[in-house]
Amino acid sequence: MAPEPNNDSLKTEELAELVRAIRERVRARHPSASEGGAPFAGADLMPLAHARDAAEAKVAAIGSVNPRRGGPLNALIQAAKRAVARGLDWFVRDQVVFNREVMACVEATLDALNEMNRQLAITVELQREVQELKDIRAHWAQWRTEWETKVAHNEMRFLRSVADLQGAFQHRVTLMENNFRDVVKGQHSDYLGALDRTTVEVQKRLWSDLQLVRAEFERLIHAELSVIRQRLAHVYRAGAPQAPEPSAAQPLPPLDFGCFPERFRGPEEHVKSGQKFYLSYFAPCKEVLDIGCGRGEFLELMREAGVPARGIDLNPESVDLCRSKGLEAEVADLFAYLDGLEDGSLDGIFSAQVVEHLPPDRVPEMIRLAARKLARGGVLAIETPNPACLAIFATHFYLDPTHTRPVPSALLAFYMQECGIGNVERHDLSPAVESFPSLAGLPEEFRNTFFGGLDYAIIGRKS
Repeated sequence: MAPEPNNDSLKTEELAELVRAIRERVRARHPSASEGGAPFAGADLMPLAHARDAAEAKVAAIGSVNPRRGGPLNALIQAAKRAVARGLDWFVRDQVVFNREVMACVEATLDALNEMNRQLAITVELQREVQELKDIRAHWAQWRTEWETKVAHNEMRFLRSVADLQGAFQHRVTLMENNFRDVVKGQHSDYLGALDRTTVEVQKRLWSDLQLVRAEFERLIHAELSVIRQRLAHVYRAGAPQAPEPSAAQPLPPLDFGCFPERFRGPEEHVKSGQKFYLSYFAPCKEVLDIGCGRGEFLELMREAGVPARGIDLNPESVDLCRSKGLEAEVADLFAYLDGLEDGSLDGIFSAQVVEHLPPDRVPEMIRLAARKLARGGVLAIETPNPACLAIFATHFYLDPTHTRPVPSALLAFYMQECGIGNVERHDLSPAVESFPSLAGLPEEFRNTFFGGLDYAIIGRKS
């Protein structure tokens, strides 16, 4: 029959179990001290934790007695030891308190060291992220340099293509000129004998018209080549140190805004007839704003169509002219005016010949404000000179000294889509061939590509 375990052996097993539980709790509270293979392990706290566990085991064993075999002698000895322990309790009380305080200090030290490890790990992670950002920035700079090189290469190829086209055209004109001179000088007497005076006059007029076409075409090509060379020089200077900015430009002389648009844009009836294109887009609207209303052609169209509309313009003379026609208009800056409107209060915004007057960085700001003020389904229409038409640079664009730079249609469409304006449409307006009949002699595909509409319209609706 096996002997029954005495109380002392049970206490020893309980203490060992308690020590194991304490160790598991320490490992749970301080996983970084025992995990391996991490990018940042910090200070190794396991020796300190082991020392703390051993001290706690000793503290827990205070007051226990050595186990012995059962029997009357063992019971007598145990009773004597307990009596001695109770008698010495007053003597070791301060030692026990000191031991507990030391253990508390060890616990606090472990917590502080573990927190320090955590902060150091965070610092190392932040340093790694900063290094990654530096690598990304260096990669972006390399990509930008490669992109600018490709742009310069493509523009150079385009420049060469235009030059080749000019040479081919000049060669064909020279051949026609030589053939015609041979006919006029009588080198083909048999052919001249069959021609009467009327035919000779027709040929002379044809030659005169051909000379005019040649002069006009060469002038347009030289103007475009000048623009491309300027842009190419700007790309090559992109990596060079920036020169100091010039001093502020002298203020422009005052313009007669009653005579200026009449002379360079056309009579009001001509402008109104071109703007009838927008009627189908704004007819269902209930609240329309015309930004840069000018002489009020669009406001008159809206009134004739029964659509409520009002306009703003920076020029007091234009606003007075609109009011004299019974139109609702006021002098206002478009950014301040739009910012003061309630969001979603408009269902139609029209702006013709305005964005080319703005600094390039304010164009997206205007579109963002317009999108905020439009209700869902509201229409936004912007009309501006077409930089894809080479004829615009040779004539209309630089006639207005307040123009800053043309805005490509793809850029305007991108701004609108970024601000939540969808279903974007692009339409060419005012075909260049109507203003320059000599362009009709060019191949149709070439004419449509480089001499299309003098203006274009971008129209979209808020999603």
